[in-house]
Amino acid sequence: MKKLLLAALGLLVLSAHADTFPSKPVTIVVPFVAGGPTDRVARDLAEAMRKPLGDATILIDNVLGAGSSIGAAKVARANPDGYTLMLNHIAMASMPNLLRNMPFKVESDFEYLGLINEVPMTVITRPTLPAKNMKELREWLNANKGKINLGNAGVGSASHLCGLMFQNALQIDMTSIPYKGTAPAMTDLMGGQIDIMCDQTTNTTPMIEAKKVNVYGVTTAKRLTTPVLKDVPTLQEDGLKGFEVTIWHGLYAPKGTPADVVAKINNALKIALKDPDFVKKQEALGAVIINDKRVEPAEHKRFVAAEITKWGPVIAAAKVYID
Repeated sequence: MKKLLLAALGLLVLSAHADTFPSKPVTIVVPFVAGGPTDRVARDLAEAMRKPLGDATILIDNVLGAGSSIGAAKVARANPDGYTLMLNHIAMASMPNLLRNMPFKVESDFEYLGLINEVPMTVITRPTLPAKNMKELREWLNANKGKINLGNAGVGSASHLCGLMFQNALQIDMTSIPYKGTAPAMTDLMGGQIDIMCDQTTNTTPMIEAKKVNVYGVTTAKRLTTPVLKDVPTLQEDGLKGFEVTIWHGLYAPKGTPADVVAKINNALKIALKDPDFVKKQEALGAVIINDKRVEPAEHKRFVAAEITKWGPVIAAAKVYID
């Protein structure tokens, strides 16, 4: 009888927690630099989730470093009460393959709250690079082997993973130049300090529209329909068969967050994903809002497990690790 009473009391406490949640500001940790593509998704999502969470205050905390593992570790260690969340991208699948000493376990130290979007990538170059299309770019790359600088936003970043896959597809080694975020990499690309980069449309679209970089291809199976990118061919059209990369973003909480609170946050996420302003902002940048079962925590978790398996061989072939 005593055990039954304690169990009932526990359920009442969890229910009361969910009923009052949130009663203070919620923080979303973004393990990347402010102003980058993932940060942009987080800030737009925070605004869209505010009303579904009862006009909650939602703060963004940028915690950088080690392929997003520093920010992720902070969330894994946080009090599991729903007030500390994380928005992360494909790094959740790359970290288990990249990090030699994982300070947490991706598949068991987080509550999965649902996927948010999928973002295509674009292959872009410095504006002074002479190639006018993908055929000419491949010719230029072959003619300049050993002298090509490939930029990325840091080891484990979306641009790093796409760059690895691009090199593998072309069988051309390039010198990888990691930066502390997308912004400084893009600045050096526009300035001609590096030659090429593969990055998310959420970051590259404005630069492509302003003609500050050259664009050669998108990483989706079909062409995009956004005004800026609708005439850009897919890499598969240009001979890289099977080359398809989208960078997904998901929302997470520390393991042990009460189930009722997880359900409340998941419901707010689903409402936010249908918010017209959020959808408009994301679609303008080429992002596709998730509207399938992966918005559910269980399907989100299964999807990430499959992605961990998918990226293992690519990272192993590159022999790139974080100690």
